Amino acid sequence: MPDNALPSATRTVAIVLAGGSGQRIGLATPKQLLKIAGKTILEHTLHIFEQAPRVDEVIVMMNPGFVSDAEAIVRKAGLAKVSRVLPGGTSRNATTQLALDALSHLPSESTNVLFHDAVRPMLSQRIIDDCVTALGTHRAVDVAIPSSDTIIEVDDDVITDVPTRSRLRRGQTPQAFRLATIKDAYVKAWDDPDFEATDDCSVVLRYSPDVPIHVVAGEEQNMKVTQPVDIFIADKLFQLGTAATPEYTEHDYTEGLQGRTMVVFGGSYGIGAGIADLAEKHGARVFRYSRSATRTNVANPEDVAAALEQAHSATGRIDHVVNTAGVLKISRLDRTDPAEIEEAVRVNYLAPVNIARAAFPYLAQTGGQLLLYTSSSYTRGRAEYSLYSSTKAATVNLTQALADEWSEDGVRINCINPERTQTPMRSKAFGEEPAGSLLSADKVAHTSVDVLLSDLTGHVIDVRREDPAGPAAGARSREQEREGAQ
Repeated sequence: MPDNALPSATRTVAIVLAGGSGQRIGLATPKQLLKIAGKTILEHTLHIFEQAPRVDEVIVMMNPGFVSDAEAIVRKAGLAKVSRVLPGGTSRNATTQLALDALSHLPSESTNVLFHDAVRPMLSQRIIDDCVTALGTHRAVDVAIPSSDTIIEVDDDVITDVPTRSRLRRGQTPQAFRLATIKDAYVKAWDDPDFEATDDCSVVLRYSPDVPIHVVAGEEQNMKVTQPVDIFIADKLFQLGTAATPEYTEHDYTEGLQGRTMVVFGGSYGIGAGIADLAEKHGARVFRYSRSATRTNVANPEDVAAALEQAHSATGRIDHVVNTAGVLKISRLDRTDPAEIEEAVRVNYLAPVNIARAAFPYLAQTGGQLLLYTSSSYTRGRAEYSLYSSTKAATVNLTQALADEWSEDGVRINCINPERTQTPMRSKAFGEEPAGSLLSADKVAHTSVDVLLSDLTGHVIDVRREDPAGPAAGARSREQEREGAQ
């Protein structure tokens, strides 16, 4: 059957390959069970497929010694699409065959299968969608990105060839197939006594050479955690921002907020007021606290504790705690008054610490979430922003650390990273700015509520006026870079 006349697939199954042991890089625990941003790498990966609209079922092929660990992760995370956790084989090829055996009850011509490395936890929904779309006209699909490095062939440490770089790609996953195609290739492969392959597309290429393998564009972020340094890089990539946040409808807001209790520190104006207004509109009981309206000083642990106790006494529960309070002082550190230094540290960092400590027991009762706020200036300390940048970086690290600490208690914590936003704090620092150059506080408020209603934890969520991967990416001016966010 020609590639452009394939029958419509009725089911798409994702096979998550999690058979690694970690021993090659000296780890006692498989890489897929290491934690990044409050969750194991495996859980991050499974959540991606759980949220993929065009994936119907997920099967995990796990290292045989850790099947129960993976089952516990699936059960605790409520991953409804994961139908089975099966032990993998002693090789990549054996594991693929075991997965194909598990799919033997499905119609081969109308089933799509996506094989994905568990240790690629930053796969985008765009890649998944492109793979499934490509399987409408192709029987085999790979994901790849251009090579930025020159690739050389060597023999005994001597270069034997330098292939043309423009024709080279770096392969990623998922690798996607019509089930009939990959099954047929493996039937032929096992008849070869010398059969050995490191991936599934090479099996199709070698044993079903008449099947063209279409290539879908991958992404640099879709990296594979292989070496110890990759764990560090992946952790930083999670820290630098997550764009794939859920977007809820007005009906979803009402269902998720009706009867819930929300406490907003810094709720009198700007982003905090926008969140409080939106939550109240959809049926939440909202308690707003600020220095101007309620004389609540977030840097004072007693004030924070009293505010939370008041909200809990009135409603019997606290589901969401939000802290948008902050101060922005632009000056050289050596010219900053000691009292201003102390205020910046207390409000921008000690306040989130105090709020987290005080809010935890209430949120543990409801399985709730704490939401903090950072700034794009946290990624790099800038002149005259030393206090602001460093305290915002500390807030990001606090978020990730607490996500890990609180994971067993069912309490979530996330951090919003808005680009330059129209707020009273910003206006006070910078005065009037060109219309349309700033993000609206309402947009940040809507994204904040989306995150509060999600099951995300340990994430830094970017909020931007434009898609950072779009045509306008990288167009920020020197002044914008200097000024940072908010």
